Amino acid sequence: MATLARVTTPRRGGRGHPSRWLALGVLTLALLLVAVDATVLGLAIPFLTEDLRPTSTQLLWIGDVYSFVIAGLLVSMGSLGDRVGRKRLLLTGTAAFGALSVFAAYATTPGTLITARALMGVAGATLMPSTLALIRTLFPDARERSFAIGVWGAVSTAGAALGPVVGGLLLEHFWWGSVFLINLPVTAVLLVVGVRLLPESRDFGCGPWDPASVLLSLIGMFGVVYAVKQLAVHGPGPAALGTGLLGAACLYGFVRRQLALPAPLLDMRLFRHRGFSGAVLADLLTVLGLAGTVFFLSQFLQEVQGRSPLQAGLCELPATLGAAATGLVAGAAARRWSVRGAVAGGLGATGLALVALLALRPDSGYLFLGSALLVVGAGAGLSYTVTADVILSSVPPAQAGAASGVSGTAYELGAALGVALLGSIVTGISGGPASAAPAAFTDGLGAASAVGGGVLLLAAAAAWRLLRGQRLAGCARR
Repeated sequence: MATLARVTTPRRGGRGHPSRWLALGVLTLALLLVAVDATVLGLAIPFLTEDLRPTSTQLLWIGDVYSFVIAGLLVSMGSLGDRVGRKRLLLTGTAAFGALSVFAAYATTPGTLITARALMGVAGATLMPSTLALIRTLFPDARERSFAIGVWGAVSTAGAALGPVVGGLLLEHFWWGSVFLINLPVTAVLLVVGVRLLPESRDFGCGPWDPASVLLSLIGMFGVVYAVKQLAVHGPGPAALGTGLLGAACLYGFVRRQLALPAPLLDMRLFRHRGFSGAVLADLLTVLGLAGTVFFLSQFLQEVQGRSPLQAGLCELPATLGAAATGLVAGAAARRWSVRGAVAGGLGATGLALVALLALRPDSGYLFLGSALLVVGAGAGLSYTVTADVILSSVPPAQAGAASGVSGTAYELGAALGVALLGSIVTGISGGPASAAPAAFTDGLGAASAVGGGVLLLAAAAAWRLLRGQRLAGCARR
């Protein structure tokens, strides 16, 4: 079926919306909300535990339900934005996110907080794919779009790193609910400015939104991610096996249904495009290799080296700086050399830096660790930005939201798998918490980092093969 997409009419010589750079600033605010909120809660857990007295199961749900819901709804919400309008969905989700942040901040029971976090996940799932899809509308010029995606990637990385820093600052002066209320000024600015600056775009020919597909996607991703996290914490068991099988069955049903529908939520034929599939796989493996290392590195900095939460967050900033720097030049690098060279090179550099953490010791100086994190961030920023550009450029404009949702889903699934798989290595070697056996925990962290680095080196080899001949607009095929 032919599709028609209403987008902003390019102006000024085909350069796109006249206020596109200010509009990009608005989009980065939305992305910052999701990225910061994914990591800021971790530091507040001890404080809210003392106040709300959750059970161990409730505590796990408080920490995880946000990412579970986002992972399950990213593709569906991206597809919804393609249908009802990306600007409309973005601003509606932003308003809901702000209201739910107040709900979470003043929760008086564990159940209320879990509900608030789940609903924040629903709202958050509307933001990430909408921001990337709107970049496609705002920047029809391929070179400008590559730079805009670099800014988008840099803010995503910076937001995740800023979470612990912001949380540490707030918790030194305010109660645990302040980590949610910090969202309010951001949502207010985003709504007031976004209404005026952001263009609307949607696809008029994609058919109705299919609730059955949404349900299959949500249950499928929720089940798989939950099972992976259960395996990491408790090992194999009936709960992990049952939810994992249910999730896999629902995802299989989702794929079958998309192939049968005349207007699917996600066109599965996109995966026949080698560049699209290769970019999605590279994203998943990148996050898989990094997530476990970064997660346990925070524990190393605090419990082994005795740093405060704020100091630990600041120690991880070199990775953010590296990612921001290479993200901004990633598009130009891919055009000058090649897409597969940029992606494989970035993945390879990150993998080697992680393998180098085998030399980490409890008393290692910060120069070694900071240098490794700088390389990790620089390599990841280069590869992640180029793959985002490839994913967005590989699909028709009408499917930009759904494709962006696939990219985000790969990120969330990779994070869950990384923490589970690499976490089992850390736990198996250390045999206990970091504060009880610092040397053993450090050995476990080094081993897990080396395995994560190996995964990234394999991802680099896969990207070199799968992205052969892939190019961004404005560069020669290599």
